[in-house]
Amino acid sequence: MEVVSVKVSKRMREKMRRLSYINWSEKIRKAIEETIEEEELKERRIDPREIEEACRLTDSIRRESIGWSSTEEIRRWRNQRR
Repeated sequence: MEVVSVKVSKRMREKMRRLSYINWSEKIRKAIEETIEEEELKERRIDPREIEEACRLTDSIRRESIGWSSTEEIRRWRNQRR
């Protein structure tokens, strides 16, 4: 693990001391992790053309189920639990 130092004003440090029951190191670590996750999500640029192609592919393999009802199947499974 690496050490990182953070500068805060005297006023802020006094407030942190007053709230000494808070694990400030953990709070700062979590804030850094969340910021990294947010930025990494921004970096993952999604190409809208890829989404459109995926939708077209999904639509092309979707077909109607003949002789089978999802509603009836769900009811059948629910009735078996009783």
